[in-house]
Amino acid sequence: MKNIDAAVQIKPVRRLECFMADSEDLIRQAQALRYRVFAGEMGAKLKSASEGLDYDEVDDYCEHLVVFDNVNNKIVGYTRLLNQYQAQRLGRFYSESEFDLERVLTLPGRFLEIGRTCVDPDYRGGAVLTTLWTGLVQYALEGGFNYLLGCASITPGPSGFAVDAVYRSIDAKNRAPAAMQVRPSVPVPERLRCQRDESGIPPLLKAYLRFGALVCGEPCWDEDFNCMDLFMLLPLDQLQARYSKHYMRDYQGTHGDRCAAVL
Repeated sequence: MKNIDAAVQIKPVRRLECFMADSEDLIRQAQALRYRVFAGEMGAKLKSASEGLDYDEVDDYCEHLVVFDNVNNKIVGYTRLLNQYQAQRLGRFYSESEFDLERVLTLPGRFLEIGRTCVDPDYRGGAVLTTLWTGLVQYALEGGFNYLLGCASITPGPSGFAVDAVYRSIDAKNRAPAAMQVRPSVPVPERLRCQRDESGIPPLLKAYLRFGALVCGEPCWDEDFNCMDLFMLLPLDQLQARYSKHYMRDYQGTHGDRCAAVL
């Protein structure tokens, strides 16, 4: 006779898990995903391209948050996290290479920067990005951070960068006040701008806006990554008030103890 009690105790494997990469091998897998997205899809000029990896000097100071597909045994989503103490050791936030953040960094509280966010092309459509954001929210709230900051990249359409079309689609409540505006080091050249929105709003920017993030001024032109970057600032007090109970409950209910413990 089969041991029914033993069978009942077997827990199904969750397909998607979100956790911090805790080994060199996992970090290399994440950097390979970054390479496929940024170099392969976006045409970014990476210093590490010959290795089939995307990495830079910032990586050694960061924590690496991944979404892992347990069925296919691979990383399918990623973002890197740099808090203000890690940034002090590095000498800067990554965003400071593109924007003057003087006004933002004088705000009281603790900052957490996210960057290099990407999703495997075969997994786009919501689940992976939702899992990644949910893990990020839990990490930020449990860590007592006051602000998330980072860049949301917009790639060109057939006629150029739809800077004006993108801004027309951003609600007034998602625009930062003058006191929190930043200045791009390289504004998007007029010759690259176009009025028509040919590619829509990227999923990462949509997620930022849905959570209540602020667009802090004009974008920066990143020639190496062939994109324009919007600087985003997300005050976590309003995020906690509006979303934390919902997301924390769903996260713990659908992703199990491993993620809650690691994050």
